[in-house]
Amino acid sequence: MTARVGVVTFPGSLDDKDAARAVSLAGAEPVPLWHADADLKGVDAVVLPGGFSYGDYLRCGAIARFAPLMSELVPAARSGALPVLGICNGFQILCESHLLPGALTRNSSLRFVNRDQVLRMENTSTAWTNAYDEGQEILVVLKSGEGGYVADEATLDRLEAEGRVIARYVGANPNGSRRDIAGVANEHGNVVGLMPHPEHAVEALTGPSTEGLGFFTSILSHLASGTPAQV
Repeated sequence: MTARVGVVTFPGSLDDKDAARAVSLAGAEPVPLWHADADLKGVDAVVLPGGFSYGDYLRCGAIARFAPLMSELVPAARSGALPVLGICNGFQILCESHLLPGALTRNSSLRFVNRDQVLRMENTSTAWTNAYDEGQEILVVLKSGEGGYVADEATLDRLEAEGRVIARYVGANPNGSRRDIAGVANEHGNVVGLMPHPEHAVEALTGPSTEGLGFFTSILSHLASGTPAQV
C-alpha cells in the first residue's frame, strides 16, 4: 500500500508544491492539507513546507502554530505517532509550536541567504534521516532570512548529549546558528526540523544534486519497517 504523506499549505507557503513533488519522486502519495481544516485526512506523515506563513507577521511561524490543522497535528506528533518534517518556515513553526526546542532568528549577516549548502548528517536513525550514513555530506539548498538556530546552553548541551542534532553546516556558518546546527529532532525521532531545503535537491535538472531525496525516501523506509522512530 502506498504511503500517504500530507503537505500543508498555509497562506504564504512557497515550497508546498516542491515538497509534494519530492514526496512523489520518493514513491509516496502527496496529500494536500489546508491550514484551515482540522483534518489530517488519515495521512501517514506530514511535511510542513518552507515559505512565509501568514506573511511572517509577529515572528516566523508564530501565527501558523494556531492554525486549525495544528490542533490535530501537534498532539499526534508529540505522542510520537505522527512523523513530521518541518523545512525552513516549517522548522520555525515546529519551534513555535514547542514540538522542537529553541528558535530561529535573523541571520547574523542581517541578509537573506540563498546558496547551495553542504550539510554533514549527524543522526541517521530518525524517521526522516535513515537513508543517510552518519557523517555523510550532502549538497542541498539554503534560502532564508531568519535561519539562525538558537537555544540556551543547557538545551544545546542536552540536544548534543541525546544525539538530537541531525545535521550541521559544513564550511563557513551561513547564518550564525549555534554550534553550526542545521536541523534537530525531538526525543522520539519522529519530528525533525531542517532549515535548508532538501526538496530543492531531488532532481539533477533543477537542483545542485539529488541528495535531498533521502529525507523523503527515509520516511517510506520508516513507515514500511513499522518500528518507532528513535534518536
